[in-house]
Amino acid sequence: MQEKIFFGTYTRKSSQGVYQAILDTDKQTLSQPTPAIKIGGPTYLRLTKAGSLLAVTAKEDQGGLSSYSTTDFTVNNAVLHQGASPCYIGVDEARQLVYSANYHKGEIIVYQINADQTLTQTDSVVVTGNGPREEQDSAHVHYTDLTPDDRLAAVDLGSDRIYVYDVSDEGTLSQVSVLEMPAGYGPRHLVFAPNGQYAYLAGELSSQISTLQYDAANGSLTLLQTLPTIPADWTDHNGAAAIKMSSDGKFVYVSNRGYNSLAVFAVQTDHQLKLVQQISTAGDFPRDFALDATEKFVVCANQNTDNVTLYSRNQTTGELTCLQKDVPVPEGVCVCFAD
Repeated sequence: MQEKIFFGTYTRKSSQGVYQAILDTDKQTLSQPTPAIKIGGPTYLRLTKAGSLLAVTAKEDQGGLSSYSTTDFTVNNAVLHQGASPCYIGVDEARQLVYSANYHKGEIIVYQINADQTLTQTDSVVVTGNGPREEQDSAHVHYTDLTPDDRLAAVDLGSDRIYVYDVSDEGTLSQVSVLEMPAGYGPRHLVFAPNGQYAYLAGELSSQISTLQYDAANGSLTLLQTLPTIPADWTDHNGAAAIKMSSDGKFVYVSNRGYNSLAVFAVQTDHQLKLVQQISTAGDFPRDFALDATEKFVVCANQNTDNVTLYSRNQTTGELTCLQKDVPVPEGVCVCFAD
């Protein structure tokens, strides 16, 4: 089987924008990536079921989102605002909405996906707050995506908070709960278990991962467990980044930027986690990675060394084995499978 992958990048050095490649699952190889869309700063990508590629976009002193056709890469439209670009895109297929998280502005923006696949803003919320770390000088929303019951969860690294909102069909937000994490935790990304009752949170600044319990009755999250994502004797800089979960709910994966590894955790019978593997990403600063459709492979992008690494994945143990490294992607920071 051949699976298409899109790579989002920074465009500060040599990158031209969005790149594409093919994962051949029979040969267990990744093709040479090629440019797909020339665009400024597409640091996060998402695909819609209707066949649009949504990309973070930076243009001069503006930032926002662009919507592209995946058949010929023509642009549907771009919604740009003054200032820095967002850092995350969430897609709500049921209500045909898109949610963006703006790290620099502490802002959540909601967009409607129109019939012609263009985007129109419907709401925005700016959160406030700060934390004890130097990186927590103000609110820094890093994640905006759906809970299992179609509320919106927003993770603020700056104030150590996770917000949950009700979402109207028209795309307006109403806050229903907030979880305060320990000061300096620096929450970044969140993933929910298939049963809808638990979630797992990556702490960028603390290099930790936490198990949370989700109560759909009132839309609240409760902290149950916290573990390190790096060894205790690692004293150099590290920042936990992406977090992903296998669809069977048995394994959680976190990337470490600095320790330059993927940490593999097994979900125990009490839904808490146990570390089972740390594997090198064969590069520096792995910001993002993704499991393919079969979940037999993982692809990881290393931002600072301009390379992508391919792993096979043991679906029984969750452990990874490196198959291919040094696949060139300049400034790669997002991995998005099309299938």
